[in-house]
Amino acid sequence: MLATAHTAPSYDLQGLIKAIAEASAEDSLNPNMLATGQWDLLAPYLQPCVLAPSQVLFSQGSTDRTLYLIESGSLSVHYEDEKARLRLALVAAGSVVGEGAFFSHRPRSATVQATAASKLWSLSALRMGELSNRQPAIALGIAMAAGAVLAKRLGNRRRRIAAT
Repeated sequence: MLATAHTAPSYDLQGLIKAIAEASAEDSLNPNMLATGQWDLLAPYLQPCVLAPSQVLFSQGSTDRTLYLIESGSLSVHYEDEKARLRLALVAAGSVVGEGAFFSHRPRSATVQATAASKLWSLSALRMGELSNRQPAIALGIAMAAGAVLAKRLGNRRRRIAAT
């Protein structure tokens, strides 16, 4: 019996590319983070993620380090303590969430929940490691773009804690 080769599925990222190009929020991803051909090389490392309104993407305190690129919809970032829940930010298409834990290796600082039907693309820490080995220029582009978003969020006093 012959073994079959397993290859990761490749997805169409045109909606994500368009969302990034059209995004106008201060914390949007840089539309020039990757060259046109690099998106096709990135696609097999990403997994699509669809959220219904009110669905939680991840919870404050969780230890997952996945980075999420937002193609459509919007997400609420909120912090919870023993007294109340405080909304920190709304994040729209063309940006990312999960960048804080992605870089820091620390638990999530906030809960992220869909406020509308949303489509995201996830990049796990494991897949980022593989991408770094096989396509270092693309991995660097993603890391620099997510790092720029993190820096913008940390530079904005009101949204400083919104780095998830």
